[in-house]
Amino acid sequence: MQFSITASNPRFKVVTYDDAIPEVKAIYDDTMQTLQLPFVLNWFKCQGTNATLLRGNWAKLKSTLVEGQVPNILKQLIIYNVSKERGCDYCAKAHGIFADSMSGLISDEENFKVTENLDSPSLPNSYKVAINLVTKAAITTTAVTDEDFQQLAEAGFTEEEVQELMAQADLVNMLNTIATISGIKVDNELLEVEL
Repeated sequence: MQFSITASNPRFKVVTYDDAIPEVKAIYDDTMQTLQLPFVLNWFKCQGTNATLLRGNWAKLKSTLVEGQVPNILKQLIIYNVSKERGCDYCAKAHGIFADSMSGLISDEENFKVTENLDSPSLPNSYKVAINLVTKAAITTTAVTDEDFQQLAEAGFTEEEVQELMAQADLVNMLNTIATISGIKVDNELLEVEL
């Protein structure tokens, strides 16, 4: 098998909804319903030739990002920030769009985009602490200390929420790895929608 990557030729086959086998279509349907999107993201489509892998990765993403006690906007901001730091254009752009679509939860200022204002006084201090520490955990795991966990507790996070936050470090590394290795580009539909 010959692999070459170009702007229009990712390393893994991108399986459209219409070309997917029934098992993959069912997973695609669940991603669209859960994420409230009218299309399947390229991140899923680049795994569409392997239903087992897609099912497992979607289950992890769904339980770690969508479910739980930590607000979704904070999780999206963490993934956006880590992805930006790691140079994963796909995840930084996609999760930046998702986070910005929720900017109204942070500020009612017109045209406020939370991804452009991570140091904004409107952003709760607990969010800033979590973004910084989970970014550290994702990028330099061995540098995480007991004091970091104490900071999260002092910022008001419960033990369960701290576990969820640290799970974002693991999740974002998986998201970034698959997106970068596959060579996928940001979905045209996502760029057009700019949620």
